Amino acid sequence: MDKRDYYQVLGVTHQVTEDKLKKAYRKLALKYHPDRNPGDKDAEDRFKEAAEAYGVLCDPKKRQIYDTYGHEGLQGTGFSGFRGFEDIFSSFGDIFEEFFSFGFGGGRPRQRTVARPGNDLGYDLVLAFEEAVFGTEKDIEVETAVPCGACQGLGAEPGSREGTCPLCQGRGQVVQSQGFFRISTACSRCEGSGQVLTSPCGQCHGQGRVKGRKRVQVKVPPGVDNGTRLRLRGEGEGGYRGGPPGDLYVRLHVQPHERFERDGDDLYCKVTVSFVQAILGDHIEVPTLNGMKPIEVAPGTQPGTVLRYGSEGVPHLRGNGQGDLFVEVGVHIPTSVTARQEELLREFQQLAKDQEEHHRTRRWPWNKRNDKQEGKSGVAMGG
Repeated sequence: MDKRDYYQVLGVTHQVTEDKLKKAYRKLALKYHPDRNPGDKDAEDRFKEAAEAYGVLCDPKKRQIYDTYGHEGLQGTGFSGFRGFEDIFSSFGDIFEEFFSFGFGGGRPRQRTVARPGNDLGYDLVLAFEEAVFGTEKDIEVETAVPCGACQGLGAEPGSREGTCPLCQGRGQVVQSQGFFRISTACSRCEGSGQVLTSPCGQCHGQGRVKGRKRVQVKVPPGVDNGTRLRLRGEGEGGYRGGPPGDLYVRLHVQPHERFERDGDDLYCKVTVSFVQAILGDHIEVPTLNGMKPIEVAPGTQPGTVLRYGSEGVPHLRGNGQGDLFVEVGVHIPTSVTARQEELLREFQQLAKDQEEHHRTRRWPWNKRNDKQEGKSGVAMGG
């Protein structure tokens, strides 16, 4: 088939400039690119035809020969077009830069750098009970990958630059043909970036990071509990080749308190009073996380009674206010008493019996009358 005029193929005039020539070819290459037209033989032919036309007109010597002698004049130069797509991609890698930057699947950009974020890290932090309640600040040391100081995390020797990947010719992808199918995969040499380090950093071997330890300040807010997890953005593993660092997750483990038990934001404890205080009532002091505080024990308080002390619990982690303190009252029974105490207690016991008898008699007055009647009847029968 006779070849069409190269200027006509690209839709340009003979006076076209280099920039407009490239722009015209880029437009056609994007339109007829095989990845956009899978299985379309006509699009493949148009793609190859446009590449051949541009290959001639972008070269000043070939263009002069073509303008003077046409297609026949090029036969003496040894130029006979391109053998396949790989030749085209290899020759015009810069032209296809926008394809690999924006892809063919709806305009979603492809990654053009090997820089990757670092991994997230975890750390277990043990807190005292009071530290969890009131909050604290802790300095911890984390073993991780940190940015290389020699290359500032870029992976290259200072002053060196990246070069075009020799495997993919800067495209970032390698095309493999299997029958009628063409599969594009990320280049294994440059990891899809199209660029490789010409002089990797001797300290980090091109990684941009080295093993190390770093100190991190952890601000623990008031009200955290056992199992709370804090996220510290950017304090995780250093990124690869200048990528952003990961995050650090701090898991909190709260030690138990010798006196208080916690349930949510409420605290519970126990106090013991004497049986006299339980009977008569008293004002006592109870322990709180803020020191000893006064509380009233009402007369006749029974063992196991729970007293509530408002706003002496744990601060709410998300919001204002705090929980309450609940105090369970226990009654102490002495195991030994003095002679005088025993005398008073027996007197108290007798008074209690007399009081009980008095109340029983008032409740059931007919009992004594019945007893007297039964006594008289018994005497008569005996006589």
